[in-house]
Amino acid sequence: MQPAETLDILRKVYAGALADAGRHYARAGVLEQVTEAKRQEQLAGGKMRAAQMGLTRPEEAFTRTAELFGCADWKITQEQGGFGAQASRCMLCALAKRMGSASPCRIYCLDPIEGMIRGMDPEAKFDLEKTLFESDRCAVSVRRG
Repeated sequence: MQPAETLDILRKVYAGALADAGRHYARAGVLEQVTEAKRQEQLAGGKMRAAQMGLTRPEEAFTRTAELFGCADWKITQEQGGFGAQASRCMLCALAKRMGSASPCRIYCLDPIEGMIRGMDPEAKFDLEKTLFESDRCAVSVRRG
């Protein structure tokens, strides 16, 4: 098996495991509680995670995770006072929908990305406009602090 094939399989298995975990959290009635606890962890550890990933600019929290996990097709647009990030496809979101899972967007994607951004710029404003789970695209606006 070629390294690219191995990586593709690993990405799919990982995304499937995350979607399955979200489904179990939702069935157990603890998804909101787990999501909030994980959010606090992501915000607290965001600076360290950004450094581990070698991020130098907040926009890279979107683009580097897309490169590593091959999940969402994030596109960055520069805007007055910050930037926007949009994705029109996400492997994790698609798998979660097919499995009948709850939305994985905050717990596994957006909260970790927000944590890294706010770790680099604690004053940054991270505004989620919509997600692919309930819409045709994921859209986030980030304003620099």
